[in-house]
Amino acid sequence: MFTQDFANRILKVEESPTFVLEKKADELDIKLKQEGKSIIRFGIGQPDFNTPDNIKDTGKKAIDENKTRYTASTGIKELKSAIVNKFKRDNNIDYETSNILVGNGAKHVLDDIMRVFINPDDIVIIPRPFWVSYSQQVILSEGIPEFVNFKKNLKIDMEHFDNVISKYTRIKGTGNSRVKLFILNSPNNPTGVVYTKEELEEIGKICLEHNIYIIADEVYEKFLYGSAEHHSMASFSNDLKSITITVNAVSKTYAMTGWRIGYCSADNKIIKQMTKVQDQSTSNPCTIAQWAALEALNGNQDSVEVMRKEYEKRRDYIYKRISSIDGMECALPEGAFYIFPKVSNFFGGKIKNSFDFADLLLEKANVAVVPGGAFGADEYIRISYATSMDNIEEGLNRIEEFCSRI
Repeated sequence: MFTQDFANRILKVEESPTFVLEKKADELDIKLKQEGKSIIRFGIGQPDFNTPDNIKDTGKKAIDENKTRYTASTGIKELKSAIVNKFKRDNNIDYETSNILVGNGAKHVLDDIMRVFINPDDIVIIPRPFWVSYSQQVILSEGIPEFVNFKKNLKIDMEHFDNVISKYTRIKGTGNSRVKLFILNSPNNPTGVVYTKEELEEIGKICLEHNIYIIADEVYEKFLYGSAEHHSMASFSNDLKSITITVNAVSKTYAMTGWRIGYCSADNKIIKQMTKVQDQSTSNPCTIAQWAALEALNGNQDSVEVMRKEYEKRRDYIYKRISSIDGMECALPEGAFYIFPKVSNFFGGKIKNSFDFADLLLEKANVAVVPGGAFGADEYIRISYATSMDNIEEGLNRIEEFCSRI
């Protein structure tokens, strides 16, 4: 092949660490099954529940009714209306259907946003720890991801946030900056952190002052524990609403990861530009999945609370167990279905970083976790508790024994 075959931007993009981990686990699993053993998977963030029957039945009905043709590239009007109602009901935000775009999962919607906003070398601010795809999508659009440090509580270091913005502001006090976007994910993947209303208001004020658009990734909003509450940035004021793009999906909330339906709300001028991207790339999301998503949003919501309660029970157990392991430290997650323990006390010798820790844990204990370095926090690992309690108990037994032998 010629040396110039591939675009520079694609050569800069990394493989998804979560899918790399799954591939490693799959390869090892084949060998272990021959020996009567198995891998405990705490890696990929996928609900272990099945899609609720009412949603599946609606998808089957859509096929039987021949709802299998193209739709508008940004979704059927019925689903957009349901999303409008969802934002009003759950988030106290008023929108019209012209403010809504439906895509092939939240990841696709995020990619649309990047394409619309980013010119070469524009800056996108991403707080650590961050979901792995954010930075890579920025690079795919030829932007520059700029990372903000986190404090001990795993939340954004506001002083460092201000310093990063100042670094790229051309004329101090004018808001004239190379920074185009700021991404905030609450409840957070990988940490389970949930931002308070006051914290979000402080972040929003800074973004308004510097003309920075906000991507509010809220895909885990329904999975909250204890006294944690979810707040949508766009609900605080009309000014914040005008600069906030709220991203959500049916994937996590309704155990519909494979159906690939995500959506966002934003100023209709933004949606108009995103529509052009979708028109010329994917066209419409799967028609059948759109009708199923309509039922998810409008139908019985009991399954969501069943899942939430089960995740909370698992969270409480896994937190207690991890906290009892010598050398591990972790914060109690307030949302999502991840826990993010600190494992740097085990670094030394063969284990130099989180990637080494995860590799050795997989090899020696047959437990798959995601290294924190993939999320910009190398002292940590991510453990998903979107798996059965039996798996969690066995996996933690193996982790505890592994740590005792390091």
